[in-house]
Amino acid sequence: MIGLYGVMSYFVARRRNEIGIRMALGADRGEVVGMVMREAGTLVAAGLGIGLVSALVTARSAGALLFGLQPQDPATLIGAAVSLSAFAAIASYIPAVRASRLEPTDALREE
Repeated sequence: MIGLYGVMSYFVARRRNEIGIRMALGADRGEVVGMVMREAGTLVAAGLGIGLVSALVTARSAGALLFGLQPQDPATLIGAAVSLSAFAAIASYIPAVRASRLEPTDALREE
């Protein structure tokens, strides 16, 4: 969660001028929040896909270490994916709201 928050904060800081231009041209706060959340969703979806494939591939070798679980337990995989998605949404929402509060004039002056 901290890592995703840091990455999304970095993306928002790097795109400060672009966000300022979008807001100066008429984008409202909801559109900016949606844009940042979509980017975070793309990162999370890619991470979940790679993680799920990796977990299924390595589950057989780790099967002896899992006490009381099947190597490919669907409830565990779904629970992990849902909790990761929820934490990612929370971690991404903070930089998204910060980006939506950006004053376009301040962002455009920096360039």
